[in-house]
Amino acid sequence: MMEYWIRRALEVVKTPFLLFDLSVVEKKYLEMKAALKKADIYYAVKANSHPRIISLLARLGSNFDVASKGEIEKLLALGVDGKRMSFGNTIKREEDIAFAYKNGIRLFAVDSEMEVEKVAINAPGSFVFVRVETDGADADWPLSRKFGTNPEHALQLLSYASKMKLIPAGLSFHVGSQNLNPESWKKAIEIAGRVFKKAMRSGLNLFLLNVGGGFPVQHTKPIPSMEEIGKAIEEAIDENLWFVHNLKVIAEPGRYMVGEAGWLVTKVLLKSERSGEKWVYIDAGVFHGLAETIQNFEYEIRVLGKEREELEEYHLAGPTCDSVDVIYDRIFLPKSITLNDLVCFINAGAYTVEYNTRFNGIEPPKMVFIEELTEISIEEKIKTRVLD
Repeated sequence: MMEYWIRRALEVVKTPFLLFDLSVVEKKYLEMKAALKKADIYYAVKANSHPRIISLLARLGSNFDVASKGEIEKLLALGVDGKRMSFGNTIKREEDIAFAYKNGIRLFAVDSEMEVEKVAINAPGSFVFVRVETDGADADWPLSRKFGTNPEHALQLLSYASKMKLIPAGLSFHVGSQNLNPESWKKAIEIAGRVFKKAMRSGLNLFLLNVGGGFPVQHTKPIPSMEEIGKAIEEAIDENLWFVHNLKVIAEPGRYMVGEAGWLVTKVLLKSERSGEKWVYIDAGVFHGLAETIQNFEYEIRVLGKEREELEEYHLAGPTCDSVDVIYDRIFLPKSITLNDLVCFINAGAYTVEYNTRFNGIEPPKMVFIEELTEISIEEKIKTRVLD
């Protein structure tokens, strides 16, 4: 079915483009609500911030995890109230904190003393949660080297926030993007439970646990279902946080919510051989939609019309005049792949159109919605009937 819509899209747009199905987003949202019955969903806007996605999720009842003033402004313009936002970036500009506070945001993430101080000055009396580090061992994209702190320091930050006249709400963690093991959430919640106990014994009245994102989508490896992950989270909460009265649980899906809704469609610009190695160059690369492949994030790739052909090893690269722009150093593609073939990155609805530049004057991938193509089809049918 996606191949049909790709052909339809090519009638109105050139590659590269992200072909997107909004109905998948709605399906994923409802699946997560069913699996995490006790959690409020805060969609991670950074995964894909297109207004049609935000508007759909807002209508469904989602809240939003924002990372910058720009994202806040986009949501406000779409009618999303600041009370439905959490400022989850732990590295915020002071003026962005003040802007968020002015527009009704009262929930902020921190993982250092300086960040606590910035929030205290620019968003006085707000709720803060401390991000605890995880090892990211089962994730394709670990996140704790740059973010989060150890449990002992997290406890100190909660106390410090209280001294700074903020309201220490609780803890958050992120098990790493595209995490393949439900036990990762269990381990993190066990750690959170120990910190909660110590904090509450010291007189802090914590009530919030943010289980972050990391919920996987289907690529090249087997993944657990949302139901399996939800069961692991709820069991761990019951076992480790049973003593917290009216615990508020937050989940921050990004990739999970939009990843499987989109295919990134690219075109072969060149096939060549260099020093005995075979290369294929396409019209999108690490500067134009495929930044995650810098750390070897593995997408499933399909060359349309050549799915059953004999495979051969190639280097796959983007179109820019930069040697960093190599998507995969070694990948098997159809032996007959050639100029103008369509190379599709499956389930690429997250972190593609957001990670973009116009380096070398090359336009980033556009978004094309199946719903729009359906509307075009209806218009064409109406025109045809009028002409008949």
